[in-house]
Amino acid sequence: MPEESKVKFNIVQTAFWMAVLTLGSKLFGFVREMTMASFFGTTYVVDAYVMANAIPGMLFAAFFAAIATAYMPMLSERIELRGEDLGKSFTSQILKVLLVFSVIVSLLGILLSNELVSIFAPGFSGETASLAGFFLKISFLYLIFTSISGIFDNYIQYKGTFIPQIIIGYLQNLIVISVIIISAFTTHYLLAFGLLIAYFLRMILYGSLAKGRGYRYLKSSDKLKETVKQIAILGIPVFIGSGMQQINLFVDRMLASGLREGSIAALNYGAILNALIMSLSISVLTTLIYPRLNKASARNEIDHFISIMNRGLVLVVMVALPFSLGAMVYSGEVVQIVFERGAFDVNATSLTATAYLFYSVGLLFMAVNDLMLRGYYALHDMKTPMIYAGIGVVVNITLNLLLIKSMAHGGLALATSIAALVNCVLLLYGFRKKIPEGKLITSYSKYGKIGVSSVVSVGLSKGFYELLVRSLWMPRMVYLGVAVLLAVGAYWVFLRVFKVEEIDLIKNLFKKGHGSE
Repeated sequence: MPEESKVKFNIVQTAFWMAVLTLGSKLFGFVREMTMASFFGTTYVVDAYVMANAIPGMLFAAFFAAIATAYMPMLSERIELRGEDLGKSFTSQILKVLLVFSVIVSLLGILLSNELVSIFAPGFSGETASLAGFFLKISFLYLIFTSISGIFDNYIQYKGTFIPQIIIGYLQNLIVISVIIISAFTTHYLLAFGLLIAYFLRMILYGSLAKGRGYRYLKSSDKLKETVKQIAILGIPVFIGSGMQQINLFVDRMLASGLREGSIAALNYGAILNALIMSLSISVLTTLIYPRLNKASARNEIDHFISIMNRGLVLVVMVALPFSLGAMVYSGEVVQIVFERGAFDVNATSLTATAYLFYSVGLLFMAVNDLMLRGYYALHDMKTPMIYAGIGVVVNITLNLLLIKSMAHGGLALATSIAALVNCVLLLYGFRKKIPEGKLITSYSKYGKIGVSSVVSVGLSKGFYELLVRSLWMPRMVYLGVAVLLAVGAYWVFLRVFKVEEIDLIKNLFKKGHGSE
């Protein structure tokens, strides 16, 4: 196999196994929630537990995520241009800064836990508020472990390691489930310690993985002030950009609160389904591509950088477009299969399916945006995406106000999708201005072939689904499963007929022993 094709294949092979393992991890996470529900139901204990776990994330998750995002381009620049040791010393310096900061924040959170509960959960009183305060003291300790883990995770991703982190997630869920069961037979005060142990173990195991990939503590010769300044310059725009997304979410929920009962829940469930598709497919690809973009950027290999972006865009569109069309066509069926049971009745299914349908319209654009953001970040440009995110917020809010009158909560979901389209166009246009000599879209015909293949395959699948429903009695999940398999098969055939070369990467994945070549 030629070297370039081998690299492409390795990306797809790793992406496949990441998606499979991530799906298993999501299902294991669902088992964790079922275990909690089985032993503690919808009692005040669960209310206190959920709120206590959410507060530190609401306050600081975006901040630590922004630091981790800014870290990889800076790590790449140091390793590729100045040597491995500088990358290690830089990582050591960042870890020290985060450790000190997270310890201070955790101590403040512990001291102010009762006050924070009264602010974020004003409806809590008596035993619920007291328990939430206790849980929150433990939850703030998570920040120390998660902030350190985030840096180790980015380090080992940069070194080409992706699968073990997902497997560690299984171990985390197992620990939490075990503690839930133990708590049910002893005292519910132990509940908070499940995640504490899980996050601590993750930090230790990630650190061990980083050590296995060459990391060791080295004292940095860089001035701490300069390092913090560089991280701030790159990290703050990412943080603000993430905040823009939270503004969108807040405005959507605020406007939905004035609609019929169940509108907010419908938007939430629809967004969860959309996010699930992203996490199982697109996010896996962009996670794999991001370190390669950083290396090419650090070496100033612009042609190679553009080549990676070109191939990445094709793969993202090839995966996201049929998912988007399929989600639109089968929105009702998917919601019915996943959610419709117990208190979630036919009316709830209808409301949620509407939200999911219109969120699905923007799935392709959200997917492209995810890759484009990584491209900008690899080039150390965090400000441009932040500006475009601000424009997206204005577009989203404007469309919310226009569409909510005629489309209710469906209009809010559609506004989100259109804003994603606008952001996508801006990111592509800005990238073209940033690197005039590089064309991101080199073959319009290839995208046309992917588009035709997607539309025809999903159309055939829907027609066959309707035929099955009229002709045979089977559980709805079986109808949908057969129709989806038909869509996948037809899509494969059309891409082969149209000679879209990226399909060969998928084909090679299933050849025995091929991945080991």
